[in-house]
Amino acid sequence: MDTRPEPFEPPAPEPRVGIPSRLQIIRTVFRNPLELWGEPSYTLPWIETKFINQRTLIVNDPGLIRHVLVENASNYEMASVRQLILRPILRDGLLTAEGDVWKRCRKAIAPVFTPRHAKGFAGQMHRVAEEFVQRYERARAEPLVTNVAVDMTELTFEILAETLFSGEIAIEKQGFAGNVEELLHRMGRVDPMDLLVAPPWVPRLTRIGGKKVLDRFRSIVSETMAQRRRRMAEEPDRVPNDFLTLLLQREGPDCLSTSEIEDNILTFIGAGHETTARALAWTLYCIANTPAYREVMEREVDEVVISGADPVEWLDRMPHVLAAFEEALRLYPPAPSINRAAIEEDEWTSPAGEYVRIEKGITVLIMPWTLHRHELHWQKPRAFMPERFLPENREKINRFQYLPFGAGPRVCIGATFALQEAVIAIGVLMHRFRFDLTEATHPWPVQRLTTQPRGGLPMRVSVRVR
Repeated sequence: MDTRPEPFEPPAPEPRVGIPSRLQIIRTVFRNPLELWGEPSYTLPWIETKFINQRTLIVNDPGLIRHVLVENASNYEMASVRQLILRPILRDGLLTAEGDVWKRCRKAIAPVFTPRHAKGFAGQMHRVAEEFVQRYERARAEPLVTNVAVDMTELTFEILAETLFSGEIAIEKQGFAGNVEELLHRMGRVDPMDLLVAPPWVPRLTRIGGKKVLDRFRSIVSETMAQRRRRMAEEPDRVPNDFLTLLLQREGPDCLSTSEIEDNILTFIGAGHETTARALAWTLYCIANTPAYREVMEREVDEVVISGADPVEWLDRMPHVLAAFEEALRLYPPAPSINRAAIEEDEWTSPAGEYVRIEKGITVLIMPWTLHRHELHWQKPRAFMPERFLPENREKINRFQYLPFGAGPRVCIGATFALQEAVIAIGVLMHRFRFDLTEATHPWPVQRLTTQPRGGLPMRVSVRVR
């Protein structure tokens, strides 16, 4: 708890000491890639490394990051290791597609996620969150203990199902979090064959059993599409104008193929809510360790909710809530690495005259995990200090030192949606309940597809007394 003057430092691996062997690297990456990075990754602007003939440029300089992701983005494709992990799951979904396929998908999906359209989801987000917190009502008798990592996964799934699919996903809400956990556990970790850049047909022993759960998700997608197609044929005047309908309306030889639509629906059902869910759980954990700031958030939430403000206004009227969520995104970025590979040789010179040569074929690794904790960019980088993100301080943060949603052409299409969803969810939760630590609350961040708390996040929920 933050009873001392020093701010709370949530758990995270210390920078690794020494140079690991190849076997140690493989073991660490398999166990938890976040534990691999040494002190140079947190102190130097860039580092070049080599592992089994695979050259990697680790980039933490905002100017160089801008060059790779924006100024010369056309020279950088998805790195092979990333694709070896994600493509078996998502195939040609928006996160993994490249070239013309990605352009078609992005163009088709973009209208759903414009800031103006995203604001239209605020009322649905609020209603779903209010219905969700009814499960905590038994806390009125006595505090209850719950795994908020699971709860937030279920909450964000229910919001996604209602807003993007009008509640018409062919899966039971109960148990959905367990299905996602199983998918990420079996399919979302780095296999030693990935590090060796073995071809996709080489078996990945760590993913044995993963095909079964992936097939389960694909059957959900298939049935969801079939249900909506039947409705479009039988009740054309009553079809929801949502994400699912939008994709199916673009099905055809000149736009999206059936398989591309399936891949994008799977991307949003299986992963579209996951990043927000993880960040919400980490936010609740961090503010439980920062009671003084939590009280500020509670006053802000109460004032806005009691005023009767439309939920569409909450994002702008709850700056302390948003700041806490953004700080949690900094410390526990849901997507802890951005991987690219140079198509052709490139070069970059810093304003101070430092020259970087980027060889053809080299992997360029931009890691929000280390970037967000880098000593060159942040005061007390390991500490939870939401005030960094308050409006009066926000302009001090370089656009390319903080990348929870990426940057450039492939910036997260749902960033505004996620921020609005998070503020509304936190507002609903904190107006009525308080989340505190238990003796079993000892989370440890591990990297799968997202930054997850190993062992979950058990917390005590009690009704707030005002």
